[in-house]
Amino acid sequence: MQLLSVVVPVKDERDNVRPLFDRVRAALAGGPAWELVVVDDGSTDGTWAELAAVAAQDPRVKVVRLRRNFGQSAATQAGLDAAAGDVIVTMDGDLQNDPADIPLLLAKLDEGYDAVLGRREKRQDKLILRKVPSLLANWLIRRVLDVPFKDFGCTLRAMRRDVADGLELYGEMHRFITALILQQGARVTQVPVRHHPRTAGKSKYTLSRTVRVMLDLLTVKFLGSYQTRPMHVFGGLGLGCLGLGFASGLTALVMKYTVGMGMTANPLFLFGAVAALTGVQFLSLGLVGEVLTRVYFESQGKRPYAVRDRRNLDAGPARKAA
Repeated sequence: MQLLSVVVPVKDERDNVRPLFDRVRAALAGGPAWELVVVDDGSTDGTWAELAAVAAQDPRVKVVRLRRNFGQSAATQAGLDAAAGDVIVTMDGDLQNDPADIPLLLAKLDEGYDAVLGRREKRQDKLILRKVPSLLANWLIRRVLDVPFKDFGCTLRAMRRDVADGLELYGEMHRFITALILQQGARVTQVPVRHHPRTAGKSKYTLSRTVRVMLDLLTVKFLGSYQTRPMHVFGGLGLGCLGLGFASGLTALVMKYTVGMGMTANPLFLFGAVAALTGVQFLSLGLVGEVLTRVYFESQGKRPYAVRDRRNLDAGPARKAA
């Protein structure tokens, strides 16, 4: 490892800025070369002035100031874009994550993993507002995404540069970094880390975030399973609706000649017509999705795969030319 980048998005954490720097510096003393990348996500309490003062004292501290509050996902992405390290560690700026656990993550990463996630032990959060919603969200994420880890809300994690480059964070996607990393085919593990109570500043968490997380969970599931084949999901729904509409219409027709019930008076006929129309709409969505998928990959030169390693590929063109 040539350089370690510690990425920290913050908002209104003025009183935590200097303690954060001091603890990161103490945790990484005698270790690899490092930089601290702090992103100010539209703070209004003087956080930027404190960050600028710390950066003036130590050139290893990089600070990025966003024009307004864009959210934690965008701030984290800005930090990843500004980081220059071969290994990147992310963490919150409220000091509930302990920088002293960073060497533990790095040691585990050296065992051959692409990413190491933290699992908060003995969480120091409020039961009703934080712990219970977190337990429910973690359970739902495991079920929907089929991801084995228990704690998806811990922001303390270490990952290699190529894994970080594969992330595209927006909305509330910072909560699904674990799933996004696994979708790349990365080798991931999770280790227990310490968790401290907040001693300064105010928590930005509200229960309304739970609803947004559930909606983004649908997005992550769709992108992970059907991004390259949208017709499989929309086409399957469309064919199912068409089949249901055909069966309803056929039943209504049989009922007309057996029990004398008129077609237009039979609710099955109306249900079949609506089902058939819905099926056509789903099939159309599938076709539009296939076109958009081609545009997305071909216009940006993206590939629907990720390569872990290469061997002897430099001789390939020469053999082909021969």
